[in-house]
Amino acid sequence: MSRIGKRPVDIPGGVKVAVAGQTVSVQGPNGNLSQEVHRAIKVKVDGGANKIVVERSSDTKQDKALHGLTRALIANMVVGVTAGYEKKLDIIGVGYNAKLQGKELRLQVGFANPVIMPIPEGIKADLPNPTNIVLKSADKQLIGQFAAEIRRVRPPEPYNSKGIKYTDEVVRRKAGKTFVSGES
Repeated sequence: MSRIGKRPVDIPGGVKVAVAGQTVSVQGPNGNLSQEVHRAIKVKVDGGANKIVVERSSDTKQDKALHGLTRALIANMVVGVTAGYEKKLDIIGVGYNAKLQGKELRLQVGFANPVIMPIPEGIKADLPNPTNIVLKSADKQLIGQFAAEIRRVRPPEPYNSKGIKYTDEVVRRKAGKTFVSGES
């Protein structure tokens, strides 16, 4: 039985939840999000208790997995429209930096030309300094995907840690090869 799926999702003040067919829409101070749910899952809004209840139609393995997944996605939407999500990335390397130009992020990370990445709709990018990127969004999946795409441009390498990494990521350092002369 899904322990996550059985727990109801609390609806904080200022958040409106609407269920139309298999679409769950959440509206709050940070924006609007909607999610299609599988036909085997039923979502109900208990207005009196300010809770969202997720139920499944059967006890098959797939329905149990979808039960917990759907509940987690709805909880992430509620957190997103109230508090929002934030990802921070650091750029490490001599001459490596980032610039914002309109709705584009320009990364200079050791290639001959800058890497230009369009910022998706729904994400706010901020550069406190040229080597730090702060992304903010209400959609957890969207911000995570875009942060991963930025990191994929130049992942941190373990020998001298140059590249783009998450701020809280720990890069395991490796020792370089040492040169020993052939004299005996």
